[in-house]
Amino acid sequence: MYPNIFEIVSADAGVIAALGPDPIRFWPFGLAPQAETRPYAVHQAVFGSPENSLSCVPDIDHCAVQVDVYARSVTETRTVAAAVRDALELDCHMIAHNGESWEQDTGLFRVGMTFEFWTPRG
Repeated sequence: MYPNIFEIVSADAGVIAALGPDPIRFWPFGLAPQAETRPYAVHQAVFGSPENSLSCVPDIDHCAVQVDVYARSVTETRTVAAAVRDALELDCHMIAHNGESWEQDTGLFRVGMTFEFWTPRG
């Protein structure tokens, strides 16, 4: 049900250059270490459904994944977001730019995006 988003981004040279190779700083939501090196990104499923039909059990799932990129500057945040976007759009569609913000508590800038995947079962 959840697409192999980590495998996609971790195989991309642009994302590796932006988020580091070992470990790549691309975490499931809520799991980024508090003292994590910046920049980093998090991902989470925000909606999904099976591709139902009357004739058979679904063979593909539809899922939207939100990615949020965090960094210390506007330029760095946008650069990392573009690298992640470019890597993911080889396998899916970006369906929303969820805006940009600055978090006063952390001093980090954020860019949010949502991507739509169709993932075959089995």
